[in-house]
Amino acid sequence: MSTTLTDRNNVRWYRQGWPWFLIALPAIAVIAGLITLVIAIRTWDGLVVDDYYKEGRAIVQTIGRTERARELGLSARVKIRSDALRIELAARDAASLPDKLIVTVSHPTRAGLDQVLTLSGANGVFEGGMTALGAGRWLFQLEDESRSWRMNGTAYLPTETEIRMDPSVS
Repeated sequence: MSTTLTDRNNVRWYRQGWPWFLIALPAIAVIAGLITLVIAIRTWDGLVVDDYYKEGRAIVQTIGRTERARELGLSARVKIRSDALRIELAARDAASLPDKLIVTVSHPTRAGLDQVLTLSGANGVFEGGMTALGAGRWLFQLEDESRSWRMNGTAYLPTETEIRMDPSVS
């Protein structure tokens, strides 16, 4: 018993599963590529640096400013409240304490939440208001008005409300 071509059950190609499976694989890849393209166009990656040479030079200058804070014997105690900041700055020589302090509060990944505060004080105590900070990791940077020295600290809010900054301790 042999069967001829006309005796076989002729099913149209679009009614079979294999052609659709084979078409679906490249179609899914094209759709995923389009979604990736849309995401890449709509979002901006602020962490990419255009000029690596300038960034390298800035890092060297930053290290020098931290060294200057170490030479002056500076240390700070930063107390963080919901909408205010209190900084107690100490130095080996009280005459080297500034009248104004520039405080940069920044979020590591959300530049829109960053704040730059200029605080005035006397005898190394500086206080000022700020926009309330959300939960998470926050970076604090202290500088004098001429930006000759710098100190850095990190706090995980809301659990850490006090930071001790001492450039002589690494």
